Amino acid sequence: MTYKVLAELQIPLIPRIEFGEVVIFLILLIIGIVIIMVLATVIHFIVPIIAAVVVWFFTGSLLYAGVAFLVVAIIQLIARRA
Repeated sequence: MTYKVLAELQIPLIPRIEFGEVVIFLILLIIGIVIIMVLATVIHFIVPIIAAVVVWFFTGSLLYAGVAFLVVAIIQLIARRA
């Protein structure tokens, strides 16, 4: 039974990374960033969305729902800046 030295085994310490893996990684990274940004936007606008849905439910008008969304969003934006 012979023992080999680690250098003779030629075990790579860092695996080879191929170009396709890097491309897939970058695509998934961009998709993840976009999803996080969309979720942050939805969380930011949750109150105006709820207000618009309530107005649409009571009136049945998308015009009033849109106006309610804009008004509540502007009020929320002003309140956060102040």
